[in-house]
Amino acid sequence: MNKIYSGALFLCSVLGISAQEVVWQKDIKSSTQDFLSQVTTTIDQQYLITGSSIRHESEISKAGGKSNMPAANGQQPNNGYDFHLIKLNQQGEEVLEKYFSGQNHDFLSATVNTQDGGFILAGTSFSSKGLDKKEGSKGGSDIWLIRINEFGDELWQKTIGTNSDEEARAVIQTTDMGFFVAGNIQNSEKGYGSKDILIVKLDKNGKELSQLILGGKGLDEVEKMIPTKDGGALLGVYSRSNAGGSKKTENFGEGDYWIIKLNKEGKVEWEKNYGGKGDDHLRTLALTSTGYLIGGESRSERSGNKTVGIEEGTDLWLISLNESGEDIWQKSYNFKNRDVLMGMSVLHASDDQSSKGILLGGYTQAEGRIESDDETFWMLYLNEKGEEQWRKHVKGESRKKEERLSDIKLNRDGSIILAGTSAEELGKENWKIVKLGDKQIDQLIEKQDIKIYPNPVIDYTYVEIGFDFREADIVLYDMGGRQLQSLKTNNKVTKINTQPLIQGAYLITIKTATNKTANAKLIKK
Repeated sequence: MNKIYSGALFLCSVLGISAQEVVWQKDIKSSTQDFLSQVTTTIDQQYLITGSSIRHESEISKAGGKSNMPAANGQQPNNGYDFHLIKLNQQGEEVLEKYFSGQNHDFLSATVNTQDGGFILAGTSFSSKGLDKKEGSKGGSDIWLIRINEFGDELWQKTIGTNSDEEARAVIQTTDMGFFVAGNIQNSEKGYGSKDILIVKLDKNGKELSQLILGGKGLDEVEKMIPTKDGGALLGVYSRSNAGGSKKTENFGEGDYWIIKLNKEGKVEWEKNYGGKGDDHLRTLALTSTGYLIGGESRSERSGNKTVGIEEGTDLWLISLNESGEDIWQKSYNFKNRDVLMGMSVLHASDDQSSKGILLGGYTQAEGRIESDDETFWMLYLNEKGEEQWRKHVKGESRKKEERLSDIKLNRDGSIILAGTSAEELGKENWKIVKLGDKQIDQLIEKQDIKIYPNPVIDYTYVEIGFDFREADIVLYDMGGRQLQSLKTNNKVTKINTQPLIQGAYLITIKTATNKTANAKLIKK
C-alpha cells in the first residue's frame, strides 16, 4: 500500500537554522526485504526510484494487474529479486511502475538518464534466458543492461559476462551518445587479483566496442563512475591493492580511495591513490567547476597523504581535486559512531563556471553506545570550499527502528529528494521517499522565467518555467507569427515534440492565468 504525506513534517536541526519543509513523503510498502539503489531526477523533473524487489503471486493478484502484471509472454514471475522501477511526478504521485524479471535473482545497481529522456539500467543477473531476459547466462553472475524509453518500454538489452562472476556497479552515457558500464569481476583469467574492475564501452545501440580490466594484486571494487566534460569517465574505486597488475600507484593503508581517469576511448589517462594508514572507503564522486569531488568514509588518522584526522569511529572524508587529480582541499566531518556517506550533489551556477554548494546525505550506524539520531537520514550542506553551513536529521512523518538513506539529489529548483529504506524489523524494508523544500538553497538558484534545453534541438526539447504558477499555456510560433503548437501544463518542466518542425528559428511563449508571460527563441537543427 502506498501513502503520501504532505505538509511541514518534522525535521531535527543539529547545527544552524535552515528553513526547510517536507513538501511530500511517499512510503512504498513491501512484505519482503526490498533494496533501493538510486533516485534519478528525470529531464522533466520527475523522479525515478530504482532497486530490487521480490514479487509474490498474492501481491500480483491483489494489485488487480494494474502495474504488477506478470512478466514477459504472460508467464508468472519467479520468486527471486527483480529489477523494480517506480516513477513519481513532481507532486509525488506514482505515474509508472515496472519490473524486469529473469528466472533467478536479478539486482538493479545503477540507473542513468539518457539524452533522449529515457534511461539505461545496469544490474547483476543470476538468470539464464527466459521471462524478460533475452540472452543466456555467460557463466556465474553477469552484467545485465536494459535501455528503456521514458514510458518504461524496452529499447534493447545486453548481457555482458564471462565464466567468472561479474557484478554491475555504475553506468553513464557519454558525449558521443554511447555508454560506459563499470563493475567488478572475480578471479578472472585476464585479471590481476581476487577482484578487479571491468569497464565496457558500448555504442548507443548496445554494441560492445571495448573491454578493459584494471586492478592490483589484491581486491579492488568500483563504487562510482561519472562522465567527464571531455567525453571520458572518472572511476572511484575502493582499493585494497598495492602497485602491481595494471595498478601503478601504491596504497597508503588498509584500504584507499583509488581514482582513475579514462579518456573517451576508455583508456587510462591518469590514476591517483588517496588514503591514510587505516581503512578509507570511497563511496561517491561529483563534478565541480574546478575538477572533481571525492567522498567516502575514513578510519585513518592524519597519515599517508590524508591531511585531516578523525574525531570518532568513522568520519566522512571529502577531497576536492583539480582536473589532473591533485588535491585542492581535504575536509573531515563527524556525526559520531559510524558515519556512512551515500550520496553527494553539487549546486552549480547557471553558466557552469562556478560551484555554489555541496549537499551530502547518509546515515549513522551505532558503534558501542546508541545516539538518538542513529539510523536516521542525515543531510550536510557545505559551501564550495567544503565549509559546513548546516546539518539536519530528516525523520519525516514517522521514525522506524532502522532507516538507511540510499541516495540524495539536489534539484535545479533547489528542492531535495531523499530516498532510502525504513523498517521496524530487518527483512521488511519499505522504500521511503521524502521531498524537501529549502529556502536557503532556493535563494542560491539563478532563476530564469523560461529555460529551453536542449537548444538547438533535434527531436525533443524541454521548456522549464522559472516562476510560480498553477496552470500555463505554452505556445510555439514560427518567425512569421503563425501558431504551430499549443498545450496547457501545470508542471515546471514540459516536454515538446519538435520532430515535425523544419530547420530554423521559432518562438516559444508562456502565458499564465494571471497574465504573466515569458518567451524565448528555439533553434531547430
